[in-house]
Amino acid sequence: MAFLKFNKAELVNLSYSLKREIISANKTGAYCNTSIVTCNTRRYHGLFAVTLDRFGGDKFLLLSSLDETLFARGQQFNLGIHCYGDIYEPRGHKYVVDFDDDPVPTITYKVGDIVFRKSLMLLPEKDQLLIRYEMLEGPEGVSLQLRPFLPFRNIHALTHENDAARTGFTAVKGGASFCLYEGFPDLVLQSDAKGFRFNHNPAWYKGVTYSDEYRRGFDCREDLLSPGCFVCDIKKGTAITVSAAKYEEDPKGFKAAYKKGLADIPVIKDGRDQLLRWADLFICDHNNRKKITAGFSWLYTGLLRETLITLPGLTLYANGDAATFEEVLDNLIADEQERLLRRTTQVESPLYLASDLQEYISFGADPKAVWKKYGATVKGILESYLPGVRKEVTVHPNGLLWAQADRVALSWMNAYINGNPVTERPGYQVETNAFWYNSICFAIDSERKYGRDKAFIARWEPIRDSIKENFQKVFWNERRGCLADYVDGFGQNLDIRPNQLMALWVENSPLDDMLHPSVFRVVSDELETRRGIRTLSPRDEKYKGVYEGSQVERDLAYNQGTAWVFLLQYYVKVGFRLHGPSFANKAEWLVKGCYEDISKHGVGAFSELYDGDPPQEPHGAVASALSTAALLTVNHLIDQNKEDAK
Repeated sequence: MAFLKFNKAELVNLSYSLKREIISANKTGAYCNTSIVTCNTRRYHGLFAVTLDRFGGDKFLLLSSLDETLFARGQQFNLGIHCYGDIYEPRGHKYVVDFDDDPVPTITYKVGDIVFRKSLMLLPEKDQLLIRYEMLEGPEGVSLQLRPFLPFRNIHALTHENDAARTGFTAVKGGASFCLYEGFPDLVLQSDAKGFRFNHNPAWYKGVTYSDEYRRGFDCREDLLSPGCFVCDIKKGTAITVSAAKYEEDPKGFKAAYKKGLADIPVIKDGRDQLLRWADLFICDHNNRKKITAGFSWLYTGLLRETLITLPGLTLYANGDAATFEEVLDNLIADEQERLLRRTTQVESPLYLASDLQEYISFGADPKAVWKKYGATVKGILESYLPGVRKEVTVHPNGLLWAQADRVALSWMNAYINGNPVTERPGYQVETNAFWYNSICFAIDSERKYGRDKAFIARWEPIRDSIKENFQKVFWNERRGCLADYVDGFGQNLDIRPNQLMALWVENSPLDDMLHPSVFRVVSDELETRRGIRTLSPRDEKYKGVYEGSQVERDLAYNQGTAWVFLLQYYVKVGFRLHGPSFANKAEWLVKGCYEDISKHGVGAFSELYDGDPPQEPHGAVASALSTAALLTVNHLIDQNKEDAK
């Protein structure tokens, strides 16, 4: 990955290296995530985490770390690194001289005259991690010791010394198998190294500290069991492979599996190639059932809002994969009947479905076939917003949706502090009502062209007309030249936020076209940054421009000033609608800003959000489906408008 650049002189500086994370994922839902010096700074960090159906489909961490120690000329050199309180021990990072991610994460150590390299590869279709060790330079008589640290826990939890943990092992070909608790799968560690042997000497390492969790005010210390260590000899010019898997494998196949894995990784030349790679990884195919993972390493798979927002970008605009678009959507509809049709705290999310279908049709899908397959679901969603169905949201006589539940944030701006929402936004929400109007228009037009339900059309046309008549009256503010963010019993809330973009972005806008330029100008002037769109204007006294500190401090900033990359897809599309192909240069400038940070945070991945203030450091999920899909969508829009300009 030649376009990824690192300051090699800074690798031994923990303030530099601990902020940069290795993140590898595969199609089964497994991941490998740690810092580039393999010091875990989050509870979610570890070398091998897998999805376990037997525990509800959550992710569980089986292997936290595998510490390497080199023995040469009667001396030992520990390459591992752990944090204990404010002490790092051992301090293996001082031997790091190089880090690369082309095509897999690779760390090079120099210990005297020994040059030692480690590469990590998570196989794409299998719950198996391969670690390749090479001694590029060194004397005779060097031996390698590997000490595993085992958590066997949910990635969101922490573990501590306990009597229930099984400290034993089972010998397998080329290694040993471990299972700390009943119901867990085995963790099988094997190697193709000659003479690879396991020395059983179980011990708890207490007080392992995750510095990122400490900084955020979370529980940050846990105890990890090391059952012993593996030992083998290693020579100059040779390589060995270690496997971590749930099942015993044939060590004879490790070298070939590693070689094939390398060959299967696409060549990455630039940021667009990396977007395509991540688009594929976010489509999880666990149990041959495709769903979208919202992000790594702590976000979930199959979430309603995140799936509907990212689906076109990760499929249609990534590689034109209409089949995957429908498969993911079909699985989501089957899994989310409750939220789609009865109740949810994500009141606008079900209404995204119509927008996805509109994108699908614009991309080339047969509109008649689309309506035949999904029309009943769209109509069912609309019916669920009528009085007497949903408690959290309902349609008012003016046609608009009123969303309110005591101390509940009923929109995507859903951070909480001590059980209270930071941005509750009760009442008429601008984006929810824009999606509402668009969905009704889409359903009426489609039913008129491709259906036979005249009663549906007759029932919904008056509601559509009422929304069109009242939306602008309720939300437009002439003095500000933009839309209210929401309207409650006290009137218009005039916080300048990006939600008003949705009223311009939807295919059927409830806002008069002549007012669109004014709204876009306000958003551009107050919210646009080169790393996404801010969630609140810096002129607002509630604005928090830096997403750092304790949980409370970060939640105060989460939707009160942070810049979100996913909002670029709405901003750029509106920009092209208003300015035509001439907006392409601006769109490219916005995307390039995100490419410049690809060596920060999650190495090679696209971060969830940024500080609103310069220099706009990345935060949130180190690999975000929302951000990746948005950048793919923006690239599609750029290409489309450049083609139209020819």
